[in-house]
Amino acid sequence: MIADTFIKRPVTAMVIAIVIVIIGTVSLIGLPVNQYPDITPPTVQITSTFTGADAETLEETVVTPIENQVNGSPGMEYIQSTSAGNGVASSVVTYKIGTNTDIATLDVQNRAGIATPSLPAAVKQ
Repeated sequence: MIADTFIKRPVTAMVIAIVIVIIGTVSLIGLPVNQYPDITPPTVQITSTFTGADAETLEETVVTPIENQVNGSPGMEYIQSTSAGNGVASSVVTYKIGTNTDIATLDVQNRAGIATPSLPAAVKQ
């Protein structure tokens, strides 16, 4: 019965199909963004400057003591450090999804402060 109606009136069938597609597209665009999960893990970055030092010296005197202190921070997934030849070292600490970034930042700041006495004087400034 319904099939006979659409076979005899193909324009009506096409119009109904187009209306369904338009309603679906409008509904998809109207979905709220807060329904999507947070998939970006929180990170904290530590940057150190040691003017005149090469990458190897930076790694031995700056990056290693900071990594040793920061390693084991609650909720930490991994730490990635880079040392450049221009005297700049950067460490990025990545945390598990759902970790409070403010608390993680304070923890890293406190742990880096513990490593400060073992750093060269030029880095402390």
